[in-house]
Amino acid sequence: MNKLVKDAKEGIAGVQDGMTLMLGGFGLCGIPENCISALVDAGVKDLTCISNNAGVDDFGIGLMLQQRQVKKMISSYVGENDEFERQMLTGELEVDLIPQGSLAERCRAGGAGIPAFFTPAGYGTEVAIGKEVRYFDGKPHILESALHADYALVKAWKGDRYGNIIFKGTARNFNPVMAMAGKITVVEVEELVEPGELDPNFIHIPGVFVQRIFQGKGYEKRIEQLTTRPKV
Repeated sequence: MNKLVKDAKEGIAGVQDGMTLMLGGFGLCGIPENCISALVDAGVKDLTCISNNAGVDDFGIGLMLQQRQVKKMISSYVGENDEFERQMLTGELEVDLIPQGSLAERCRAGGAGIPAFFTPAGYGTEVAIGKEVRYFDGKPHILESALHADYALVKAWKGDRYGNIIFKGTARNFNPVMAMAGKITVVEVEELVEPGELDPNFIHIPGVFVQRIFQGKGYEKRIEQLTTRPKV
């Protein structure tokens, strides 16, 4: 029952070259910062990363891109990372862009044991190339397959050593569905509490989906886009 590990280094133990990883977060909100830093230090490469976005040039998955650790990105929105753009346009990085809702549902399906589903999103675009099409209520839908990962790296607000976790606000984003879809799910939390301290009614992901958990440190709480107005 005890899922507690010492730190991010122990959390990512076993990640090898060529593996597929899911990384939670939306923009810079709710990303597994400690796990990403540990991956950079470990130097693993040829990774396939499933994430809504690719961070920015000097933060998040952008740090892994700088070190040429990522072979393929399966993402939805990647417009804030110049290095990502450069690698994609030069053919250094393989990219699979997916409608955001489809990405979330493909992760959720992976965790729920649903192998595939039909959706209207993407029909008539490059997203639909090579995919089965069926009509429901007269409307075309394309077949999308579930996504799985060797490791799912998740950021949460609170958790206990049994792996029960709670997210806070919009940092919840892609983290819950990815937590359920990894063969090994590693959770870093801002606050680690004793078993029994979390209200069972408010636990977002139960420990049955989590294999490793640790208390993170040094969270930067960056703002991705800061817009201000001049003083009057």
